[in-house]
Amino acid sequence: MSLALIRTSTAVELNDEQRLAVEHGIGDADGPPPLLVVAGAGSGKTAMLAHRVAALILAGADPKRIMLATFSRRAAAELCRRVERLLARRLAPEAAAAAEPAYAGTFHAIGARLLREYAPRLGLDPSFTIHDREDSADLMNWARHEAGLGDIAANLRFPTKGTCLAIYSRAVNARGELKETLDKSFPWVAAHEAPLKALFASYVEMKQRQNVLDYDDLLLYFAQMLTEPEIAREIAGRFDHLLVDEYQDTNALQGEIVLRLRPKGRGLTVVGDDAQAIYSFRAATVRNILDFPRAFDPPAHVVTLERNYRSSGAVLAAANAVIAPAPERFAKTLWTERPHGAPPALVTVADEADQARFVATRVLANREAGAALKSQAVLFRASHHSAALELELARRNVPFVKYGGLKFLDAAHVKDAVALLRFAENPRDRIAGFRVAQLLPGVGPKIAATIVAAAADDDGFQAMATLAAPARARAGFGAFASLMQRLAARVSPWPGEIADAVAWLAPLIEARYDDARVRLGDLEALERIAASFASRERFLSELALDPPDKTSDEAGPPLKDEDYLILSTIHSAKGQEWRSVFVLNCVDGCIPSDLATGSSEEIEEERRLLYVAMTRAKDELSLIVPQRFYVHGQPKYGDRAMVAGRTRFLPAPLLKHFDRQTWPEASPEPRRAPADGPRVDLQARMRAMWR
Repeated sequence: MSLALIRTSTAVELNDEQRLAVEHGIGDADGPPPLLVVAGAGSGKTAMLAHRVAALILAGADPKRIMLATFSRRAAAELCRRVERLLARRLAPEAAAAAEPAYAGTFHAIGARLLREYAPRLGLDPSFTIHDREDSADLMNWARHEAGLGDIAANLRFPTKGTCLAIYSRAVNARGELKETLDKSFPWVAAHEAPLKALFASYVEMKQRQNVLDYDDLLLYFAQMLTEPEIAREIAGRFDHLLVDEYQDTNALQGEIVLRLRPKGRGLTVVGDDAQAIYSFRAATVRNILDFPRAFDPPAHVVTLERNYRSSGAVLAAANAVIAPAPERFAKTLWTERPHGAPPALVTVADEADQARFVATRVLANREAGAALKSQAVLFRASHHSAALELELARRNVPFVKYGGLKFLDAAHVKDAVALLRFAENPRDRIAGFRVAQLLPGVGPKIAATIVAAAADDDGFQAMATLAAPARARAGFGAFASLMQRLAARVSPWPGEIADAVAWLAPLIEARYDDARVRLGDLEALERIAASFASRERFLSELALDPPDKTSDEAGPPLKDEDYLILSTIHSAKGQEWRSVFVLNCVDGCIPSDLATGSSEEIEEERRLLYVAMTRAKDELSLIVPQRFYVHGQPKYGDRAMVAGRTRFLPAPLLKHFDRQTWPEASPEPRRAPADGPRVDLQARMRAMWR
């Protein structure tokens, strides 16, 4: 297909820079040279990427030979839907639907899929199950106790299971030595390097014995698989094109995977924005995107998308000014054809209580002016920063949803159902088995350990079914053993298996929980989710890698209103947009956080956090500066008020981009009692009432 026809077919809505990115290298006999698209906030990145995939397919690329790596399953699904719609303009509906890239999803999901395919050549059992973070922490705790580290913890404050897992995960994903990881990110436990190293070795051995992989293993094994020249050539040879979204959020392992899949860069497109790299706490490194062009000879071609389709000109001018001093970045200045609009407000308030009152007042005023609560968001650096606001909103009866609350899979009853299926899929999975066995009335840790040991014989739960259950557990054990045998034998075609599991769980939930009806509703939702997957294995893998966000309570208070205000950490808000945005606590100590000022790299990431928060706003942006914080119970100082200073990212020369306000504008003088006049002892009167 000619390039002119591709333009007509897919690029009608694109601006000139987007079109350059879409058409780069199409028609090159050796495949497109490496391409980096630096996509500014709100610049139509997703549309551009969908058009590029569609253009490649229209130019003759085989969809089965395209890999599309994103950071969530939902993002991959949305991209594929857009590609299908674009192709439907030129192809028959059936052909457009069949042209979805064969490998589209997260790095972890793609890694899991390839690891199952190549498992026999890697010393893996392809029936491995995948632990989520909570299960991994439980297994780490198991290894911790088997190693006798609880005794050390009692005397020398050995790190908890969660901290141990965080250290392990950071070392794996950052590709760093344990000592380097401890010195840089966990200095308070640096003295425990030797026992931690032994613990991690034990943890790895336990995972292998139980045929489980954790979240980090999916990348680690993926990258290690690609160090084998023959396997690397084979996998790379299966794909002509690799497209990576949100490249600024990749970690060292993901960067290695990308370069090993396309070592010469042919057919490689990465898209991202260095100014939105804010996930170093997950071991992401901005170096991947900054160093990408120089990874190839000749260097990768760079296309910069600067036209913004989201924000007003005034919001963009302020955001551009905030990010401009960053010492190392891809230079870009966001612009828009939208009206310039009112400048962002820089609002000074007395303290956090006034900050809460200001936000609630403005949010309700906006609502009276016709703006839905859902079109407004309050963003903050840390979850606890919204505490005073939440109280004020509750007082004024303003419904809200706070993002970062309880996740769907964190709910006990949902984890129980998933653990049943995981145990059936892999009887050696001790964490899943231990959880499931203790659902039985009368079964505690000791009996559960016996049940799990019998199941590990891996004989379809036959040995487990022959156990002589103790009297207090006998009533329900037969039904449980029968359920596990049915699930292992796949008697009910998928997704009937999950209905079987839920039917067994239902009476246990009704007996255990007062809100059983709500919890059973969650399990019905889990059944609906399961029906969208082709198999139990695929369902369990995807659920562990990319779980639904919320439980039935919408990650906040139960909502009886169809409209509600959004409260969110800045990290959770990335990729979102609202008509009005309020950013709390724009002071040093909060942005930047006082825990993230140890190095210039940390400070620059904090600058990018403020930039991300500002670029979520379409029309109205308010940055709020409390002058005092009240700190409770400091051992050294006691309860005291702390004076706060405006964030260092808004120095005096930048203030011209803001409308500086003080709220409230004028406080009435406090009323004073008259100096003269009759005196009344009300306290004595109150005492007299009870005599």
